[in-house]
Amino acid sequence: MISSDSSAVEPINDPESLCGTASATPITDSSSTTAKKDGKQNDQHHDVEQAENSIVTEDDTNTSDVKDCKDVEVAEGEEKPSFKKRLLAFWHTYEFLLLILIVICLARAYPPLGAEYVAPQITASWCAVMFIFLYSGLGLKTNDFAKAFQRVDVNAFVQMFNFGFVSAVVFAGTRVLEAASILSSELSDGMVIASCLPMSINMVHVLTDAAGGDDPLAVINAAAGNMIGVFLSPVLILGYVGVTGDTQVTDVFYELTLKVLLPVVVGQIVQKTMPKFIALFNKYKEYVKKAQEYALVFIVYTVFCKTFSKDAVSSFGEIFLMIAFVFLFLIFVMTVAWFTMRLLFRDYPEIRIMGLFGCTHKTIALGIPLISAVYEGSPNVGTYTLPLLIWYPMQLIVGSLLVERLRKFKKDELIRLGRVEDCESPSCSTGKEMGDSVAVTASDLESANITGHSNESEDGKDEST
Repeated sequence: MISSDSSAVEPINDPESLCGTASATPITDSSSTTAKKDGKQNDQHHDVEQAENSIVTEDDTNTSDVKDCKDVEVAEGEEKPSFKKRLLAFWHTYEFLLLILIVICLARAYPPLGAEYVAPQITASWCAVMFIFLYSGLGLKTNDFAKAFQRVDVNAFVQMFNFGFVSAVVFAGTRVLEAASILSSELSDGMVIASCLPMSINMVHVLTDAAGGDDPLAVINAAAGNMIGVFLSPVLILGYVGVTGDTQVTDVFYELTLKVLLPVVVGQIVQKTMPKFIALFNKYKEYVKKAQEYALVFIVYTVFCKTFSKDAVSSFGEIFLMIAFVFLFLIFVMTVAWFTMRLLFRDYPEIRIMGLFGCTHKTIALGIPLISAVYEGSPNVGTYTLPLLIWYPMQLIVGSLLVERLRKFKKDELIRLGRVEDCESPSCSTGKEMGDSVAVTASDLESANITGHSNESEDGKDEST
């Protein structure tokens, strides 16, 4: 009987159906069972189709996003900056250097404007200098000055290098050049005299601040170096060259106190007692910093106007010789200073940047009066002044070219030392604020770290980095 019933049932060709019928239940209603299985299979096929469609849609979306990104990259790659944009970018990068070159040309074109008509003895010697150091007093923290005073090792090294090593190297080099009849004795003596002078107050401070160096150390070393130079520079000149003269020490101290120390002290007092003014100052600090640089440009302009108005310029051959040898001496002492600072203060990039300028720069504001006082009445005063007149703009040009590189160096060193948070300061930027990109990178790493921990642990507990 069973065989007759089973012969009436339609054969099941689907293997899955055969597997399903291999159970212990009797095949009494095969048509209903087959219909149910067909319905499940249809549902499964429908789910599979939906999953495949969703995968295809997601792939299409990702592909379209990638294509869009590629199109954007191609579009960005095809858009080349115009000549105007490239010119503006070049100007913003080397604005300070270009302004210096422009004002030197203007000073040569018409010297009386900056030598007489703008009253440089008031506007440049007093107003511009006091404004530069008032900015320092407003922007620098008192704790930074206290720390700078405590760095006796740095201060002593900078002063000894500036007065001792630089003058010894220049003296030895010029004696060799004089013995080889390459330089005249007057020019070689002029280079030695320039090397015995203290560092430039304005330039060391401005370039150190622009490159992200230790500004409090720059201010302290510049002021202290000029005060020491009133006594030490004539002694060095007497020892190397053998000629001395009288200098008004009290007048120099009086002017340095009023021009440098007083504005810094006033700025510190305002910083502590007038918070609303400081908030306004911080809001427009970028513009005030630009004004500070323009003040230095104005000082350079008046100095060269005075120089060209006095016709204290030698022949073109002597000028080219001075440019070449001053450049070589400056590069040599800067290189030695940089690697020596790296050896002594390897983990202090701000100090190394300040030392690069403080160890090698020479002042023209104190230098020219000092040369005039020491060699008053000498017919070689103009020749003695020439090396200083070349050293001064040369150190400015070289320093301006190094500012952007030093900013990047500081950023890399701070990352190496694990001081990423310090890169958020404006002094750690190159062109645009590089500190923002560093801060974003740090936050991205932190968020990635947190995401990784949350994937590993269901509790979602973050581990501090």
